[in-house]
Amino acid sequence: MTGTIVVSQLGARMHYAVARILAKEGRLSHFFTDICGTKSWPALLRKLPPNLLPRPVQRLVGRVPSGVPPELITDFPLFGVRSAIRRLRIEDAAEETSHAVWAGSRFSMLVAAHGFHDAAGLYAYSGDALEQMRAAKRQGLWVAVEQMIAPRTVVEAILAEEMRRFPDWAGPPLPNPHAETFADRERAEWALADRIVCPSEFVRDHVIAEGGPAERCVVVPYGVDVKDRSSATTRAPGPLRVLTIGEIGLRKGSPYVLQAAERLGTAVRMRMAGPDRLPPSVHRRLSRSIELRGIVPRAAIAEEYRWADVFLLPSLCEGSATVVYEALASGLPAITTYSTGSVVRDGVEGLIVPERDPQAIVDAVRYLAENEYLRATMAANARLRAREYTVDKYGARLLGVLSGLRGSPP
Repeated sequence: MTGTIVVSQLGARMHYAVARILAKEGRLSHFFTDICGTKSWPALLRKLPPNLLPRPVQRLVGRVPSGVPPELITDFPLFGVRSAIRRLRIEDAAEETSHAVWAGSRFSMLVAAHGFHDAAGLYAYSGDALEQMRAAKRQGLWVAVEQMIAPRTVVEAILAEEMRRFPDWAGPPLPNPHAETFADRERAEWALADRIVCPSEFVRDHVIAEGGPAERCVVVPYGVDVKDRSSATTRAPGPLRVLTIGEIGLRKGSPYVLQAAERLGTAVRMRMAGPDRLPPSVHRRLSRSIELRGIVPRAAIAEEYRWADVFLLPSLCEGSATVVYEALASGLPAITTYSTGSVVRDGVEGLIVPERDPQAIVDAVRYLAENEYLRATMAANARLRAREYTVDKYGARLLGVLSGLRGSPP
């Protein structure tokens, strides 16, 4: 890899890690995003007292790519506001996919129209990249696309199965006429990409199974900063405290968390932190066995990790859930699944359980509750594992897989 790199990213996932890494290394040519708190009207709103702004607006103006020089950032705030308003009107999976197709293609066209600032390469994200990848290729740039989660066809199949199993959670599966359009975008992006960057073996395996080129798929696990995430290695007296963080829903395996909690009863304390769009009847059933914390502000999330003895995330489909990295950095053994795409090793930093198996969750929780020495050993191992997956080390791994890329003459 020679020269500088353009990064384009919708939203603020992973706190703009790729753009920040490249800026730190002096390799960032330009950064495109939808809304940025240091540009245009969001920068003006940031000067107001936060309590004067509605919470959704606070989140938007709080999008600040720390360490990325403002002069290297182009945002599209009118598009960002329009997209945010459209998202508020989404009522079902089909509308959500329709919005993803519209937002991804519109954002990608905006980036392509602004050009690539004499960069050597483009780093973009699946579903949001096709038009800009085509334009970059025409200009001789190399292109890399990050497949953040399993391909859309896989996600849709998993959710359809879960809807059949748990119709009270989300209703029976309905046709999604936009899913194939999104999947077509992904496949076209894979065909153009010089590298398809996957955060886990789970994602890479499914990209290849869906027709992606195996020789261009690489696995680059994420990383998190470990500051201020320490918790006591020794467990406090009382029932084992089990924490789950993330949106409560079918993809995260939440029905199986509920079933496990009902079987465990008062032997453990279970807590779920995250948003949900569940029917009231399901919400009430959850709250009888699990403490529901709702949306926890980012500034307060470390306290949730400090409360817990064990972290639980039995997802059915992820990319590589960053909350698991955070749990490890907090010294929490993790009970999780292969589909979560984590860096947890079975029996070392936690336990890997089969997907869709509430009894396996029960057995794993009881095993750690009854074996404090093992739980404490896994907690210490978790901290050590987290040191291998910091943002700096993520950056080194990412730069390593991009290092051999070269563009071609236009």
